[in-house]
Amino acid sequence: MITINNKNLEYKLVAVSNNEKNKNICDKAGSVTFISESKTYFLVIKKDSMSYLRQLKLGLSDFIKQIKGNTNIDFKSIIELIKDIKEEIIFNVICDVILFETHNFVTYKKDVKNNQYIVNIDCSNEMQGLLEENILKNKYVNYARDLQDFPPNIGTSDFYGKKLLSDASKIEGLKVKVLKNKELKDLEMNLVLAVNQGSNHEANVVVMEYNNNPNGEKVALVGKGICFDTGGYDLKSTMFIEGMKFDMTGAAIVMSIAMALAEAKAKINFVAIGLFTDNKIGQKAVLPESIIRSKNGLTVEINNTDAEGRLVLADGITYAIREKNVDVIYDIATLTGATAMALGESASGVFTEFDEMWNKLSAASKYTTERFWRLPIFEEHKEQVQNDSVLADLTNSCNKGPGGSTAAAFLTFFAENKKFLHIDCSRVVRVGLKGQGYIVKTMFEMLKK
Repeated sequence: MITINNKNLEYKLVAVSNNEKNKNICDKAGSVTFISESKTYFLVIKKDSMSYLRQLKLGLSDFIKQIKGNTNIDFKSIIELIKDIKEEIIFNVICDVILFETHNFVTYKKDVKNNQYIVNIDCSNEMQGLLEENILKNKYVNYARDLQDFPPNIGTSDFYGKKLLSDASKIEGLKVKVLKNKELKDLEMNLVLAVNQGSNHEANVVVMEYNNNPNGEKVALVGKGICFDTGGYDLKSTMFIEGMKFDMTGAAIVMSIAMALAEAKAKINFVAIGLFTDNKIGQKAVLPESIIRSKNGLTVEINNTDAEGRLVLADGITYAIREKNVDVIYDIATLTGATAMALGESASGVFTEFDEMWNKLSAASKYTTERFWRLPIFEEHKEQVQNDSVLADLTNSCNKGPGGSTAAAFLTFFAENKKFLHIDCSRVVRVGLKGQGYIVKTMFEMLKK
């Protein structure tokens, strides 16, 4: 729990630049030392190769792991050491770390101790509104983390369809429905159905719609929700199948952004589409080299059944355009190993031909301190998506080249000249086998305005 100006607490945390006050303080940048005599945690923030904000994040994370009771954070001592960054951003980072680290995450262990301590930020009462917004925003960061963390035998497409329908229906003004295979067939969303063919669960396409800006543009948020990705007949090896329950992260993020915006009563019109299905192997699973006609009429040659994410996204994008008349499209997906290799856990890859869309996202990311890096979609990438197919309009997997860019190029054929931005977040959204709820904060900040 976070409060402000509740000073009468047993412990305190103070930021220092060195160990002059007590030689027992570890002098390493970003380290936290607890001195029991004074009931004080000392967080070292100093000039170092590590950035000030990273020192703050790592130090606060360590502090929460060793917290002994209700603690007051001396905000003034922190801002005096981090002078080149806005106080508002520093306050946000403190809230982010505390709310992240104290969240009661999904677990199936018998004995788990939950952190119930109060952490007070000693700062101006003017920060109260910002605190409330941070609590709301991080509520849905943690909601996305929980969606990510459900094990695949529980977190099926049916499970997510039911859960999201139930949870989202409680938010005022947010309309929600779930499209299953019969409705998807009627809508000619054949690419989604092709991916779903090998599953023992129907696809669940969760559609959340919110309208709170008369005469404003309508935004689409489209998320890849592959609940478990075996690769289909192009079966993944043991090395690459680990963590494939996280292949539904794009949809988890999109659904969480939508719920956060609606609960915040943001002045926006949006439709959020979470495309939940498995990509499994079996007698009915789609075969390599199959030709499938997409919702927008283009035929796709499935040269790799493990390139399934772009298939469900393609139909999701077309649904947003043709059924919901959107003006702007953002999609979020754990899409390619190529982007993961390029950026690792450091940043999400962003692909767009619209500079203004990138500029808005980049500006919001500087406020939230989440990282994004723009990568190209060149004409030759689009040409390759067409030319590498033998029998269809497009291939879902090019023979060679930059896989992140050709995947993004494939999606542009379904954007129908709408403003379009694609986020490929394959590695940044989890640490080991724990979801991070990444991207929710940045998209919330960008779209709420």
